[in-house]
Amino acid sequence: MKRTVTTCYLEMTDPADLRPARARPELEVVRAEISSPELSRYLYTAVGGPWFWTDRLDWSYSRWRDYLDRPEVETWVGSVRGTPAGYFELERQADANVEIVYFGLLPQFIGQGLGGCLLTRAVERAWEGNTRRVWVHTCTLDGPLALRNYLARGFRLYREVTQEAELPAVPPGPWPGAGAGAVIG
Repeated sequence: MKRTVTTCYLEMTDPADLRPARARPELEVVRAEISSPELSRYLYTAVGGPWFWTDRLDWSYSRWRDYLDRPEVETWVGSVRGTPAGYFELERQADANVEIVYFGLLPQFIGQGLGGCLLTRAVERAWEGNTRRVWVHTCTLDGPLALRNYLARGFRLYREVTQEAELPAVPPGPWPGAGAGAVIG
């Protein structure tokens, strides 16, 4: 099925631009210091299943491992009472850029005010070290609050691209056969 998808590219060029969200003490954010394809694939599908995140669904175990074993990549997990609630993946890039490659919450944690707190932590971590720019992209296939959260934290839109994409009729869900209804219905 063809869909029109608009992708927004956002950036922050000064750490002082960050507008932190209200702290949420129930959200514990910890770095996954041991690269784990199993964990990263779980987070990717659990968070992205309802939103047409399909780019990595066909990645092999070795491709996940090779990607994650690079020192430029970090995975951070936000948990509530020991249960993963969301995550972010950072990649340090050339010219002191840091991309928030993936960011999001599992469906049952959306709408509780945790996204702003998790994004605040992602941006704070991205600014640690020799960073001159933090950037992220989101699109109309992501959660409906994603763009609003990025803008609220202080990101500025620097580019917008609209194109046609061939997509399945419904999002893939968290694992094959589960479907979107199993995730958000």
